[in-house]
Order: sequence, then C-alpha cells, then structure tokens
Amino acid sequence: MISPLRFLSAPPSVRLTAAFPNPFDHAIAAARTCYSAKGIVAAEEVASWSRRDELAQSLYLGGHHTVFQHAHFQFALANVSRQFVWTFLHSHPFYNSEQVSQRYVEVRADMCAIPPIEGRALETYRATIEGMFAAYRDLTSALEKPVAAEYFARFKGRAKDPEGKKTRDAIRKRCMEAARYALPIGAFTSLYHTISGLTLMRYYRLCRQLDAPAEQTLVVGAMVDELLRVAPAYRAILEEPIPVEETVEHRFFREEGRAPDPRAQAQFIHEFDVDLGGRVSALADHKVNNEKLLADAVREVLGAPRVDLDDDAAIALALDPARNRLLGEAMNLTSLSKVTRALFHPSWTFRKKLSHAADSQDQRHRLTPGSRPCLAAYLTRAPDYITPEVIRSDAKCQALYARAMTRAWEGIAAMRAAGAPDEFAAYALPNAVAIRFTESADLMSLRHKCAMRLCYNAQEEIWRAAVDEVRQIREVNPRIGRHLLPPCGLRARAGQKPICPEGERYCGIPVWRMDLEDYARVI
Repeated sequence: MISPLRFLSAPPSVRLTAAFPNPFDHAIAAARTCYSAKGIVAAEEVASWSRRDELAQSLYLGGHHTVFQHAHFQFALANVSRQFVWTFLHSHPFYNSEQVSQRYVEVRADMCAIPPIEGRALETYRATIEGMFAAYRDLTSALEKPVAAEYFARFKGRAKDPEGKKTRDAIRKRCMEAARYALPIGAFTSLYHTISGLTLMRYYRLCRQLDAPAEQTLVVGAMVDELLRVAPAYRAILEEPIPVEETVEHRFFREEGRAPDPRAQAQFIHEFDVDLGGRVSALADHKVNNEKLLADAVREVLGAPRVDLDDDAAIALALDPARNRLLGEAMNLTSLSKVTRALFHPSWTFRKKLSHAADSQDQRHRLTPGSRPCLAAYLTRAPDYITPEVIRSDAKCQALYARAMTRAWEGIAAMRAAGAPDEFAAYALPNAVAIRFTESADLMSLRHKCAMRLCYNAQEEIWRAAVDEVRQIREVNPRIGRHLLPPCGLRARAGQKPICPEGERYCGIPVWRMDLEDYARVI
C-alpha cells in the first residue's frame, strides 16, 4: 500500500461538481442502440435489465470502450501539486481543465505538498522549499525595475501615470510570471477537471506509474470514490491499479539496473542541447512532400484538376485568411470545414527544451503530442534550468536567480543523501527545471497552436518556441509557413475588425504589421 502524502496546509480536495444523470445506464443504452431494430434504447429501459452488468463487462473486456466515453464528470480539485498535473492529468488529450494561473495569481508560502519522508530528509525538504518561496518573493520585487522599463517601452502613454492601478497591476503580474520559475513543482494548484468515465477508468488503472504514484493514487482514488458514490454500477468494470513495479519505466530504472547515472545524464543533456543548435525548438523531421500533400488534398475535396487549381492556389485556399475567411474567426473551425480538413496531412516533428512551467502550458495543446520524460531521470547533480529573458536582462535579478537555482539543487542532493526517494525529492525541483522531449504535429493542430502562441501575450518562453518552429517551417515549406501567423495577423488578412481580438489585453505592439524575422520581446 502506497503511503499518502502529508501536506503543509491541507490534504487534496476532490469534489464531483457535475455529472451525467444515470451515466452507466446511458452507456449501456448507447451500446444496445447499435443493434436495436426499434432505434434509440432509453437509459430507463436498461436500468432494470437483468443483463446490464454482463453486457458491460463483455464490452469492456472486448475493448469496445466508446460507449463509456459518453458520460462526463466534472471534478473540482484543490491542493494538488503542479507536478501531478503536469506528469499525469495533462499528459494525454482526453480531458478539459481550467486551472489557477501562477502567472497572474500570487502563490502563498503555505501552498506546497509535503511528502511522506521523515527526519533529516524532511527537514531539508522544508528548508529547501522555504528558500524557494523566499526567492520567489525576492525576485518578484527585484524584477519590478526591468519589467517596468520594458512595459513602458511598449506602452509609452502609461509612463505618464506610472502609479495607476491598471499599470501597477500589469507590471506586478509580469514580475510574478518570471519569478514563478523559482517556485517548486510541488506547489499547489486548484482546477476544474472534466473527463469521461472511460478516462477515469484509465486513470485508475495506471495511477501508480511514475512520476508521482503516491499523489496519483491518492487523488485518483478519491475521484473514483466520488464516481462510485453517484454511479456504483461502475464497479462492474473497474480494474484495480497496475502496481508501479510492473510498469515498463519502473522496470527499466530498477529491475534492469539502469537507475540514472550522473555521467550518462550529462552525456544525454550535452547531446540533446548540441542537436538544438541554440534553439528552443529544433526541426527534427518532416514529410518530404508536405506542400504537395496539402495541395492534392484540397483538389480532392473540391474535385478540381491541377489545370484549374495549381499548388499555390490550392494551398492559399486552405491557409490564406484572405481566401479562407474562417481562419479569421475567434472560434477554431478547421476540423469541421471540408477544405481545412486537408491540413491533417502535412506534419513536422520538433525536439524541444522548455522549463517545467512553460511545458505545463505547451502540453495543453493536446493535439500536438510529445513524449515527455520521467522526471526522476532529471535529478541531476548540476543545476539544469531555463532562465526567463527578463531575468537574463538584469544582472541583479540574474545573480539572485542563479543562487536560488543552486540552493534548490543542493537541497535535492541533500534530501536524496538523507534517504528521500526520487519521487519525493522531485517535488523540490523548481519550475525552471529543463524538460527535453520530442513533439509532433499535423498542420491543422500546429496552425492553431501557432495562432495562440505567436501572440505577444503568450508566455515568453513558449512564444519563443513557436517563433523557432515557424521560422524553420518557412525554410522547408515556405508556401505553408508564410500563413502561420498570430491572431492579429490572421484577422488583418481576413479583413476582420478589430484586428487584435484581445481588447483591453492588447499587447501594445502592432504585430500584424511585422515580419516574423523582426519578432523580439523580453516580457
């Protein structure tokens, strides 16, 4: 039995806030409808049917799981770690979350998980995270000067009233956005998390995998308890969790004697970073005929021969907002439009290095999936982290930040030396810890992601990755790449007003008039 985490403030809070009525009966009614001569089978008919559970088990064991995707459940989760959210809740595409932002909400010092460790290891953990919260506060204050300078360079008119509430709030939020890199990934968050019954069953089956099996088991177990409280019939198909010892990652690290070795870690990091060539995101591979694939697919949708619709015109019809006004809409409609469904075919693969903080945002683009690491393999001896550009721009802030990173890694090393398991030592890693992974995307998903992340309001680090990716796509597929633009660029080409859709959140820069090569920012 895995011991539950102990907490500095409060244990995880798990509440089922909304659910389908009679969810299990609706799932089986959907299954019976597939073979019903009379049409729709009602859930009420299934409720008293003697073979309901027998059919459910047969469907489940046969892998016919779509019927269990109909019913959805909304959970309110509080006092869960950001590490748990990153490594588990948001590591797959089948969910929806709305989460408290560390970018714009100040984090209190009592908002952090305390793992089930004792003695010297626990004392060191407490001292380490207290130091990280202190660094967060110090950085938030120290960043005010460089952030204000960058802010007033954008919004020159607001420099006339530097103490105005709107101005002070905007500067404060940007300071917290960069300072949060010093916070531990064990810091708490709260979120609404909505999933299907099938996804919850998957959670339960694999909740004991790396990286955070203790917290995963605790929180997912509570979610399942909430499910069974309102729909006890799910017990008929609920499988028990796979023991952590039986997962492929655990067996690799432990049974095969391949626990992370410092020399191997250093070699891996060096090789990966050399391959990046100084970029945040480096193109690793792409389909050799991306542009022809797209043009052919557009012609197939319209039944048009090449003589009537050449490659340039076909690509423009799918991607140029001046020709395809749907691309200027606030709502992403590309998966429903027949012509833009041709965007599924071109694709690219990138190797990326982001901080834990930035990757927590990057992974929310669930249709550009990545193979993210087991974080235990990243418990390196030497600090290995990302520095936000605004911290890099100021010597005082950079020195303060570097000291905070050194102390964090020293604390982690001392915890491990005192016997803390890697699972729990990892909670003291800072948000800044570098995450290296590979990510692939088709054009439909990447186009939407670029539209969101090329915006100057996007988080600086993930914005930088998007700029890298579009620049490289323009090199290999220029007829596609020139149409990958931020929302204001798309709306300007589509003739939509206002050009910037952000209203009061306007970034202060007319990006739609700029070429991608001129993109540059610090905050």
